[in-house]
Amino acid sequence: MLASSILEPLTVGWVVFSLMVGFVIALLPKLDRVLSLLVAVTSAVYAGLLLTANAPLPLTLLDRFGVTLVADSLAAFFILTNAIVTLAVLCYSWQSPKKAFFYSQLLMLHGSLNAAFICADLVSIYIALEVSGIAAFLLIAYPRSDRSIWVALRYLFISNAAMLFYLVGAVSVYQHQHSFALAGLAKAPPEAIALIFLGLLVKGGVFISGLWLPLTHSESETSVSALLSGIAIKASILPLLRCAFVSDDLDLIVRIFGVATALLGVSYAMFEKDTKRMLAFHTISQLGFVLAAPLVGGFYALTHGLVKSCLFLLAGSLPSRNFKILKSQTIDRTLWVGLLLASLSISGLPLLAGFAAKALTLKELQPWQTMLMNAAAIGTAISFAKFIFLKPNGFPSLDKAVSGDQGAGQITAHALPKPEVAVMASSTLATSNLATQNLNFSGTSAANLELKAAATAPKSGLWIAVSLLLGSLVLANGFYGAAYTVDSASKAGLTIAAGWLIYWVVIRQSTVKLPQVAEEFDHLVGAMSLTSVVLFWMALSW
Repeated sequence: MLASSILEPLTVGWVVFSLMVGFVIALLPKLDRVLSLLVAVTSAVYAGLLLTANAPLPLTLLDRFGVTLVADSLAAFFILTNAIVTLAVLCYSWQSPKKAFFYSQLLMLHGSLNAAFICADLVSIYIALEVSGIAAFLLIAYPRSDRSIWVALRYLFISNAAMLFYLVGAVSVYQHQHSFALAGLAKAPPEAIALIFLGLLVKGGVFISGLWLPLTHSESETSVSALLSGIAIKASILPLLRCAFVSDDLDLIVRIFGVATALLGVSYAMFEKDTKRMLAFHTISQLGFVLAAPLVGGFYALTHGLVKSCLFLLAGSLPSRNFKILKSQTIDRTLWVGLLLASLSISGLPLLAGFAAKALTLKELQPWQTMLMNAAAIGTAISFAKFIFLKPNGFPSLDKAVSGDQGAGQITAHALPKPEVAVMASSTLATSNLATQNLNFSGTSAANLELKAAATAPKSGLWIAVSLLLGSLVLANGFYGAAYTVDSASKAGLTIAAGWLIYWVVIRQSTVKLPQVAEEFDHLVGAMSLTSVVLFWMALSW
């Protein structure tokens, strides 16, 4: 255990180091990968130090009007997630032709997220979230295609609009409390609470105000999708968890939105026919699990970040994004094994950290949440049965090459040396309508531009990244070994069995497709307005 006298300068130095190296890469582009690796490893080491510290570290810079930091075990889980996900993305992209600009922005995102995780005052959180939003915007737009630029601008507008509401709320808190500390929310006026929560909920992709997320995460490059869903989206989630600790009323608001978000996301995910969009909708659902039990949200955020990054990296190498096409052919056996392990973890199977996280979260729920969150857990098992029951190659009944019309997605197994090539064939069938925001993947999207250069994601990098993420999931079991009881294991098994049964009986044959109209730009603004009305009503009522 480290004394606070040692941890304090380490904290300041670590935050500055993470951000400064991002600028240094612009001056030393040949060292972009090595410097990025150094920063990610440094963050992992710092997170380990926090987890072993005997008490939270409060740190105030520049007196009462300056920056307030809190480095504690809750922040440590998010920082560790950030470090491991960044390391995995670096491994995945190591042999790609990405330029130094990509790695510079990767570190700017990494450093600003770290800052957001330890900031404990309203203004510092605002600055960190804005910097992370700009870095994420530049990463989304990195391919420079028309589609990627539009998706990035759409994200930036929604993000900036949300943070403007947040800033107005922060100023209102200061006007009444003469402090930007989060503790001031306990006695802040209702309108200030509503505006701050609105900004964090929209930025964090929570409930209907988070429906900007599926298009943004699914149309980004594979490596960027893994970053966005794995860690970037959680920048606003940790401040919400800290708000829940301020008072019981705020805790109740956070829990209500957590349950609603879990159910909304999983409802869309169960019926989604596109792999990356299903993963994106399920990110919304899993954010609900994090918020539903604020006290243990850090551990759940860690396990979700590792699993979702792994799934996005693997999904980027599948022969198609269409589940219907995937079910009609075989996929690479090693890809299927990776998908199987990650899907079982997020479904809650023992021996992987997803089980321990779910068991701990369900244990910390209030009575009124229990039935609803159990339903969401079954929905999770249903959603990921789509990956689990895909057919890997190598089975006797599937040895014969499947021939047919390539346009219908029937691609010969022996003619598929690289999974990415098949996506090029199927993706050319989809068309992009920018004006109407057709949300189907298209030949001009960032994701498909990436697939047209199969060499940009070599298998060696993919499997190093996947091994790192899955290995971390196994090791993370040590954070909550008490979860392994007969009752918890039995409940997890029954939940998964129920989900798989519903999948085979109902969902597998279903042709239901939920409307995407709520994801259109003007409706996203409307959802933001509706969320603000609900928040004002909650704040005034309680």
